Amino acid sequence: MRKKDISSGISRRNFITLAGIATTIGLVPKKMQAAPMGSNNKLPEKLTGQTLFNDPLPENKIAEVLENKLICVEPGRFPGKGTVYGLDTNGHSVIKQNVIEPNRYLGWPTVLKTNTGRLMVVFSGDRDSHVCPYGKTQVITSDDNGKTWSKPSIINNTALDDRDAGIIQTKKGTLVQSWFTSLAFNDPARKGTYELYARIGEKIPEETKKQLLGNWVRRSEDGGETWLTPVRTTGTAPHGPIALKNGDLLYISTIQRGGKAVIIAERSTDDGRSWKVTGEIERPTGSEAGLSEPHAVELKSGKIIAMIRNEPKDRTQCFLLQSESLDGGKTWSQMKSTGIWGYPPHLKQLSNGWVLVVYGVRKEPFGERACISKDEGATWEYKDEITLCLADSQDLGYPSSTQLDDGSILTVYYQAPKFGEPTCIMSTHWKLK
Repeated sequence: MRKKDISSGISRRNFITLAGIATTIGLVPKKMQAAPMGSNNKLPEKLTGQTLFNDPLPENKIAEVLENKLICVEPGRFPGKGTVYGLDTNGHSVIKQNVIEPNRYLGWPTVLKTNTGRLMVVFSGDRDSHVCPYGKTQVITSDDNGKTWSKPSIINNTALDDRDAGIIQTKKGTLVQSWFTSLAFNDPARKGTYELYARIGEKIPEETKKQLLGNWVRRSEDGGETWLTPVRTTGTAPHGPIALKNGDLLYISTIQRGGKAVIIAERSTDDGRSWKVTGEIERPTGSEAGLSEPHAVELKSGKIIAMIRNEPKDRTQCFLLQSESLDGGKTWSQMKSTGIWGYPPHLKQLSNGWVLVVYGVRKEPFGERACISKDEGATWEYKDEITLCLADSQDLGYPSSTQLDDGSILTVYYQAPKFGEPTCIMSTHWKLK
């Protein structure tokens, strides 16, 4: 029997309210790898993954799960709880008994299949926990359709917490990676976290905080070997912008205005070098729900669908909201409920024209789910909801999908392999029947 999560969770909308003014961030080339792993739990050059969970999945009427596996884990490297310290003959601190910290916490990934067929997964890695100062934007790659994966390499490593990670490829072949930086670990209102990391926050100059805090995208023109100077976006969303057929980039994202979340549309007409807010999506009439973490997809017909995470006070009503644009993202319909319970969304149009949305479910039974629309989002077959993977707690989700050349689907997400363990990056390989 799966265990219930004993924590109340943390609203990620609170992180977004901390966004501020920023200018530049130091460059970190992709080829720079994470520091060596602890020798007691060393990763191989290629991670083949391990099959997860023996519990049988509920029957999926319209899909078949081929494999669930772990694709990235980062073992701890430094002394952790239980380590015994002492003094040498000179009075200097030394370790008498070394106990390596647990595996690192990984979260909020996005998967991309590039025009060369390479799979790339970006995420926030090398973390202590859900809130900490240490998050970095990392990437793993696979050149064999997800059978094996590289060790993680670093894209962004600022003095703040680098959170979320989106990635797309533009019409010109440029990679555009998105993320946001946070000072939530330095917020006195988060007493436990603040006390744990107060000295770290005190060491960061106020000017540096002002400079680095915000929402960002970063471009690579050489397939991710190097990354150019980051540029600011107004809003943020976990899976970042999308590439339109006309070459523009469209970013449906979240900002805070007057203490309330607003879903906006930003556009880049220069391959991601600069961004301009072009509009916003109207809330449902009378809604006071917390809205955040949207994603969009442009269909072959030209219609654009956006979905939004929806959190009203009545938690039984956390149904994804949907808005549509028929003019390339210039104007949008008012949000309406999809009837799909879960969050946040990631949308993908499949080769047969059907639209796929994947999302996490943080109520029992916890896990990753998918839903199909066969009519361009007019209706969703949520009665035939697809269960991709089960989980032991509600710290999970942020799935994203890509379709492989054989028509099967690879969905990537984060969750803990076992209750009480740090979260890792995992994948489900599956196909529609």
